Order: sequence, then structure tokens, then C-alpha cells
Amino acid sequence: MEIYIVRPGDTVDAIADAYHVSAQSIIYNNQLPYPYPLAVGQALLLSAGSPSPNGNPMAVTGGYVYPLFSPGGGGRTPPPPSFFFFFFFSFSPEGELVPPALDDTFMVSMAKSFGTAPILTLTPFGPTGQFSNYLISQMVNNEPAKQTLIANLSAQIQERGFEGVDIDFEYILPEDKVPFANFVRDVRTAVNELGYPVSVALAPKVSDSQTGLLYEGKDYGLLGEAADSVLLMTYEWGYTYGPPMAVAPLNKVRQVVEYALTKIPANKINLGIPNYGYDWTLPFVQGSSKAATIGNVQAVQIAIANDAIIQFDETAQSPYFRYVSEGLSHEVWFEDVRSLSAKFGLAKEYGLRGMGYWQVMQLFRANWLLLADTFTIL
Repeated sequence: MEIYIVRPGDTVDAIADAYHVSAQSIIYNNQLPYPYPLAVGQALLLSAGSPSPNGNPMAVTGGYVYPLFSPGGGGRTPPPPSFFFFFFFSFSPEGELVPPALDDTFMVSMAKSFGTAPILTLTPFGPTGQFSNYLISQMVNNEPAKQTLIANLSAQIQERGFEGVDIDFEYILPEDKVPFANFVRDVRTAVNELGYPVSVALAPKVSDSQTGLLYEGKDYGLLGEAADSVLLMTYEWGYTYGPPMAVAPLNKVRQVVEYALTKIPANKINLGIPNYGYDWTLPFVQGSSKAATIGNVQAVQIAIANDAIIQFDETAQSPYFRYVSEGLSHEVWFEDVRSLSAKFGLAKEYGLRGMGYWQVMQLFRANWLLLADTFTIL
């Protein structure tokens, strides 16, 4: 496989002729809509045939899905993902499970038909639909409620056919750091007895002393010991209410990985990867600006529609562009095969366990093709 950067005057047919690949493969790999216009600076994934995994390092990969997930989403270009994190089950202070609003039964069967493990994601969402550190504190410090929740998780796994649990708790109070790690350990003990693993999502820390409610309640060392694996949530530097910047700048992601490796074995670490971008309206005004979430394929179409030239930030290893529409200036950051290749390279460099995506509801086919060309997926 090869990555080609579009230059002025390029066409799909001209690129196909120059690289001795079919035009149809370029269209398919990169999800190009008819009549196949290109953006200057666009990164295209070229392939002459099926990827060969021989000699590639092994990795697991998957991502979060919602009950609206359908066979048309997720990009199940071979090999299929190792797991889907089914988002989300919540719980009451007494330990009763609160299932998703939409029935996800069909998704469990669908995942199994792909050979993909369906993983139940446990998330402390309160009545307002937000992460609740009150709910977390009530659970991790109440032994009867904790045991009730663990029993209900075990029953759900056995009744519904889930093949593991992912614990995604955010905004944990600093004083609950140790009780939360003990909670993860106790869930793991019960779920391991059923033959399945437990993972935990970790906010992207770079030191033990990092301040902030996202970070202080998560002890990388304790949680690395408590869980079978961890997911580093290495994204959202650029986010909805923040200033324009890369969602997952490689220099920042590297800092998180290097810190994590001082606390957790590499073979327990999954690298978080964003499957989305943001479109900001300029000028950015703190407290009132709000970026629109967009897909990676959609970002390129926005560039084409507005005759924008796609740039690439070498430090962040991320694509971006600016355009003007209806008198308003915009700045867009997203992911392409260049930025993904850099992240895959980081995972290979440090021998990480694999990758986990937020989220795989939108098909970005080039990602899965590149992944299959880089790793042997377990």
C-alpha cells in the first residue's frame, strides 16, 4: 500500500495510470463520490491487491458503537475488528443495571457473526445523561451495591452473550482513586471467572501529579494492575468547545504513551484513535464557539466543495484546512491515512497491544485497509 498526496491537475485516472493500479480501487479505498473530484493536498490510499499480513506485528483493534449501528457502518473490511465496545450500560446507586434506550440485541448477534467480540461498556451516566461522579462515589464505596452490580453484570454477560466488560468512568473524585481501582479489580475477578476480560478507559495523563478532574481520580499504575487491558483516550485535544487544533496531535499522544509505559506493560495498552474531526467557525471565542463534529470522508468533501487546499501539520501529524462559506471563515482538523499511519507507527514502535476507536459508527474504509496492511489483527 502507498499513500499519495494529490497535486494540482491530478485526476483519479491519471493517478491510476502512473501507479499501475485500477481507478476503481482508488475510488473504493477512498470512498470517492461520482464524478470523483479531488482536493489538492488530499491523501489517497493506493493498493495493487489484497493486503498481506505476513511478518506484520499482531494487534487487537475495535471501537465503540451505539445501538443505531448497522451493517453499513464500521468499515468491516477484512480483517474484522477484534471487539466492539457497546456503548453504554449505566447503573443505579443500588447496583441495578440501566440498559441502553435502544435495544442492542441484534448488534450482539451481528458482532458474533463477524467473529468480533461484543463488549458491554459500563458508564456512570446519571439522569441528565452526563457522567456522574456522585454515582461513581456511591458505587465504589458501597460494598453491597458493588456486589449487586457485579452480579448483574455477570448475569447480563451470560444471558445476552457479551464477551467482556469495558469500564468507562470519567470525572472520578480524587478521594475515590483507590476505591475505583478496587472496583475495577473486583469486576475483573468476576468476569474472568466467566472466561472474559475487563478493560478500563484512561484519560490521557502525562504525569502522576497531573491536576484536573479528568485525571486525578485515575491512577495508571493501580488500574493497569486491576484490569486485563486499558484504553488510552488519546484524543480530544481539539474538541467541541476548544480552539481549533488537531484532535489527536501525535506529539501529545506520544507523551501520554511514554508516561503510560512507566506504569503499565505495553501488552496491556490499547491506543485510542479518533474516527472524526471538527469544523470550527472563526474567530474562536472561548465560552461561545462550538465546533461541528464531522467524519473524515466528509471533511475532504467540504474541502472539495470550497476549493480548499488540505495542509498537513508535521508536528501534530494531522491534516487541516481553512475555507470561507457564506462570509464565515472556517478551520477544519480531521484524520487521514497519513495521520493514521503515524499513530500505527507509534503503536508498533512501543509494541502496544492494539488500537481502540472513538467511534466506528462512520465508515472510513481507508483506515481499515491501512490497518490490515500494517498489523495482523487478532
